Amino acid sequence: MANLLIVDDEPSICEMLDIAFRKSGHRVETAASVAEARRKLESRMFDVVITDIRMPQVSGLELLRKVRDSYPDTQVILMTGQGSGNADQATQMGAFAYIEKTPEIIKNLEFYLGRALETYRIKAENITLKRELERERGLDNIVGESSLMEAVYELIRSVAPTQSTVLILGESGTGKELVARAIHACSRRKDLPFVSINCSAFQETLLESELFGYMKGAFTGAASNKKGLFEFASGGTLFLDEIGETSQPMQVKLLRALQERKIRPVGGNEEIEVDVRVIAASNRDLQQMVREKLFREDLYYRVSVIPIEMPPLRKRTSDISLLAFHFLGKFNRQMGKTIRGITSESIRLLENYPWPGNVRELENAIERAVALEKGEEITPDALPERVVRGLPSPADQGALAQLPEEGLDLEKHMQEIERRLLEAALARSDGVRTRAADLLKMSYRSFRHYAKKYGL
Repeated sequence: MANLLIVDDEPSICEMLDIAFRKSGHRVETAASVAEARRKLESRMFDVVITDIRMPQVSGLELLRKVRDSYPDTQVILMTGQGSGNADQATQMGAFAYIEKTPEIIKNLEFYLGRALETYRIKAENITLKRELERERGLDNIVGESSLMEAVYELIRSVAPTQSTVLILGESGTGKELVARAIHACSRRKDLPFVSINCSAFQETLLESELFGYMKGAFTGAASNKKGLFEFASGGTLFLDEIGETSQPMQVKLLRALQERKIRPVGGNEEIEVDVRVIAASNRDLQQMVREKLFREDLYYRVSVIPIEMPPLRKRTSDISLLAFHFLGKFNRQMGKTIRGITSESIRLLENYPWPGNVRELENAIERAVALEKGEEITPDALPERVVRGLPSPADQGALAQLPEEGLDLEKHMQEIERRLLEAALARSDGVRTRAADLLKMSYRSFRHYAKKYGL
């Protein structure tokens, strides 16, 4: 049984093939135009597309090109009532078969459909095997097929076998830790610990104790010796997230640990040798911080031997539907639901929204939609209001609303204004949070507090 999409501007052809293939046990959708077919392709997966080549406005060859570019695992069979003049062109473009509309059309289609499904099955098995291998190597958790993400995958595969320090840059929510885990999983250290820490979550003295450990009596409450994360990660990988939030004194200690591969616990006199690969990450512009004397230049060059830039979601919109379906499957399993797809209008809204919170925000939006949706497909009603309406206009953000006769919840209303302004600042600054903070005339630390408060 397969998912088929029949595309023909003649209703009688669509109806005939619909009936014939349903009798054979297949699931069938029909479309009267290429535009309608593209909308259906965006909302669900099809194994085979069977399309007429001569269509009003846009030809079946254009649909073939679209399917080959965007849905390479889907096979395309072309039909024609005008002879085989385009057969060579169709074959070169990747059509699985090219058949004429004769009285034997159903028989011929069934023959080629069987072959197409066998080809699809073999490709699916190969993809499954590849994904199992990728899962073992940690790449399966990163979703995306855009050229920007392909470049990231290539870098991961290239740097993983080395011992070089890696710096992953990108906005919050772009998946920096997933990349770090993938590098570890593809490396020779994969069977040893992967240890991560968010440097922005600790005050300086606590961060030093977490990273390097401490000796008994080093400070009040140090009742016994404690190993630090550098030791816990011995032989493996230590991921330093938000390294740009560390203080200058801490940067000196990190630089020494990286250069000498030795650490000294708080309150200790002896140095401990450590064999750790360090991967660092930041959502800040570290080069600008170096220029502003906020981040040590020597540490920057030490951690950025191999930089990897994670693109924001708004710059890889072709991955949004892929990510949405990935999260749909994930939350279907978690919630025990069977939502089959996402409507084309919902996909349009998802692709038009700028996603200041990046993949993390999209994941939260799909989780909400799966929880609320009552039908078989995710509709706009299940999406967050901010996604449906898009970013508000500057006038809407700055203007004071009229007080409704029934009154309003002032605190809730002010929170909504705050959130909208944060979203607008992130959008205008292309997600660079230091610039967004400047636009709102607040410190970066305050901006981080508000962004965390509103899940941005």
